[in-house]
Amino acid sequence: MVLGRPFRSDRLAHTLLPKRIALPVFASDALSSVAYAPEEIFLVLSVAGLTAYSMAPWIGLAVAVVMLIVIASYRQNVYAYPSGGGDYEVVSTNLGPTAGLTVAAALLVDYVLTVAVSVAAAMSNIGSVVPTVNHHKVAFAVAAILLLAALNMRGIRESGRAFAVPTYAFLVGMFVMLGWGFIQIYAFDTPLRAPSADFEMQPEHGEILGLALVFLVARAFSSGSAALTGVEAISNGVPAFRKPKSRNAAVTLAMVGALSVTMFIGIIVLARRTGVQIVEQPAEQLIGAPADYHQKTLIAQLAEAVFGDFSAGVYVIAVVTALILVLAANTAFNGFPVLGSILAQDRYLPRQLHTRGDRLTFSNGILFVALAAMAFIWAFDAEVTVLNQLYVVGVFVSFTLSQLGMVRHWTRLLRTETDSAMRARMRRSRVINAIGCACTATVFVVVVVSKFLAGAWIAILAMAALYGLMKLIRRHYETIARELDLQAGDDDMVLPSRNHAIVLVSNLHLPTRRALAYARATRPDVLEAITVSVDDAETRALVHKWQDSDISVPLKVIASPYREITRPVLDYVKRVTKESPRTVVTVFIPEYVVGHWWEQLLHNQSALRLKGRLLFEPNVMVTSVPWQLNSSARLRSQPPRPEPGDTRRGFLD
Repeated sequence: MVLGRPFRSDRLAHTLLPKRIALPVFASDALSSVAYAPEEIFLVLSVAGLTAYSMAPWIGLAVAVVMLIVIASYRQNVYAYPSGGGDYEVVSTNLGPTAGLTVAAALLVDYVLTVAVSVAAAMSNIGSVVPTVNHHKVAFAVAAILLLAALNMRGIRESGRAFAVPTYAFLVGMFVMLGWGFIQIYAFDTPLRAPSADFEMQPEHGEILGLALVFLVARAFSSGSAALTGVEAISNGVPAFRKPKSRNAAVTLAMVGALSVTMFIGIIVLARRTGVQIVEQPAEQLIGAPADYHQKTLIAQLAEAVFGDFSAGVYVIAVVTALILVLAANTAFNGFPVLGSILAQDRYLPRQLHTRGDRLTFSNGILFVALAAMAFIWAFDAEVTVLNQLYVVGVFVSFTLSQLGMVRHWTRLLRTETDSAMRARMRRSRVINAIGCACTATVFVVVVVSKFLAGAWIAILAMAALYGLMKLIRRHYETIARELDLQAGDDDMVLPSRNHAIVLVSNLHLPTRRALAYARATRPDVLEAITVSVDDAETRALVHKWQDSDISVPLKVIASPYREITRPVLDYVKRVTKESPRTVVTVFIPEYVVGHWWEQLLHNQSALRLKGRLLFEPNVMVTSVPWQLNSSARLRSQPPRPEPGDTRRGFLD
């Protein structure tokens, strides 16, 4: 009911996306960031008071220019590297594995923060019109993340269809609001006033001048640069597009750039014309505001100014904005699992992240990003302004290194290319990527300097920790590979001279008899049964019962003065292997097969502990001999449950 029926592996081609579905799947983050990035610019500038607000359009214009440059640069990426590795593949190929792993760590952290920031912003927008949501933002945010995870687990195509309507509704709603607002202002000469326009704003720390003002503008620019996040997701998701993949991805990128820049600049200009005032401390900075004043988001205030008494329009804008912000997290739910799968294939992450689930999605990656995002939501109380300080750093690390890698890519190809038309095209692409590298590197420096103490250090620390963890995972896999290759290539491996079989006995019943019969069928050189004496009366009764039976295998009793079972058996097995180093000891353990989970708590506990210890002993084999109890019959009559990997092996229709 939640995830749907499993898909066969040969259905993968049917999950590929046309441009109209790929836009909401991969571009919802880039499109939705215009709902909170302009607000962050105004929030930062409010520290210096109303006079600093005049700089907002120029800061917005600078962000828009950088956005267009980055999008033009990434259009080169999708043609040069259509395999889906995105920035990680570009940087690893051209700058080396260390730089590639740095980009991977930055992107993974940024994807998690994308989910956290987008969902937190959605709750803030809904909270502007529904106070209950504002009072319980964390709970609603966690519920939204769980819903997104479930939708993505159903498959990329189905999630794309589910997200298409809200994404296009947001675009229509925003352009209707901006268009109607500018028509009223410029065509009808109607003065539009935001709810906060009549308040008097005062600086939080008095007048700010000189270097302090420069630093404030830089911080506002870096906060507004959140509008660029999500651009790289399309280059990571090229394999999910229909053919021609690169061309469709490039067209989608161009559409994202045009839509995002138009909305971003339009929101900032309309906010200035309607007198919107957004501050960090409304109670202290807004003179004339009522005591119970609740500061609404920038989008909510614009909707009230534009639609006036038409409250339905205000609610529609609030709802579609909240929906697109929630769905913006879908970009990360698609980008993180794909990148995680590639890293797992390169042995930098656990192999479980490389495997597709029953719905042909990277299920483990989806679950991981959901859990990590919920942890950030809980740790920072779903506050957008706080989370935004951690944001953006990672994406500009990947932007800068990716563009530098593309410059080296074109330079390398130009050394061997002889076709003049192709060389001219490569030179043009190299210039675009070089400009993109210079711009994103500048923005990265500004972001780090202006946001480091405000919270960016947390994101940088997380990237460094993830980088170190991936290096350790790779080292572990390489160590195991060398160890196994060495053993596999050892032609002088000595075969065991004897097989010493030991059957563990707790009672003389049918499971014990089956274990003895199976052990005898393996034709060991030595076969013996052992029991551990933890209760003298029970042991004597077992010995008498054994002697009166028709079993020819001798029963050996091992004393246990401290009433342990595991340690005496281990000591006995070690003694056998020590006396005959070339002897393999096979331990047969009878086990019950039960039909209820609670029965497992009542049986097999000693066997599990013993197996766990015996597996670490050299030259010791452990064999479980199952005995099906009557309660297990109900499970035998049921059809087999799908297991991980059944889809890939073709076991499921």
